[in-house]
Amino acid sequence: MTILEPVRRVLLTGFEPFGGESFNASEFVVKGLKGTIVSGSPIQCAVLPCAFVEAPRVLRELVEESRPDLVICLGEASGRTRITPEHRAVNLDHAPIADNRGRRPRQREIFSGAPLTRRSRLPVKGIVASLSREGFPAAASWSAGRHVCNHVFYHLMHHLRVGGWNRTCGGFIHVPALRPGLRSGKLALEDLPKAIRLAITTALDSNPGMPGIRY
Repeated sequence: MTILEPVRRVLLTGFEPFGGESFNASEFVVKGLKGTIVSGSPIQCAVLPCAFVEAPRVLRELVEESRPDLVICLGEASGRTRITPEHRAVNLDHAPIADNRGRRPRQREIFSGAPLTRRSRLPVKGIVASLSREGFPAAASWSAGRHVCNHVFYHLMHHLRVGGWNRTCGGFIHVPALRPGLRSGKLALEDLPKAIRLAITTALDSNPGMPGIRY
């Protein structure tokens, strides 16, 4: 009798353009990986609105509907030249600019009374090592900012911790704000889907049982 391995489901999200831009590198990656299979796992892809209220609501609906084993949220970070998996989300909104709905929270807790930080469940060091071995500039990051990226990241980790999804692995990765035809150091926009595919493979292979991945 052949025993079939259970199929693990992966949810990958990016963001729509914001801040007056017409392009978002994280959206480019998500669209590039839509419909692909990584390490035997189908990748469900979605683009989140860059909005403090709507983005976590859409993410929560996606998680509850698809029941993924792994969730990786992507965002773009201007000024960064490396792919940066985030170590922790911070329970604070302090937006330097308004979101796409005109909201700009300042010095506001995301969840009242919740811990100041929540740690990623991704194998951050492992992802950085895998990317670096393949020639993709990468480094771990301790700050996802205080805009919608961090807001969604904290919502994700809070929901996975207290919302009944303790067996799901999840975290956040920033990619440089690359644009078509432009390079940032050794990275070109077209490199990003391959790099994130490798990050997904590393997360899945680090602990085949999911969850409990540690960095």
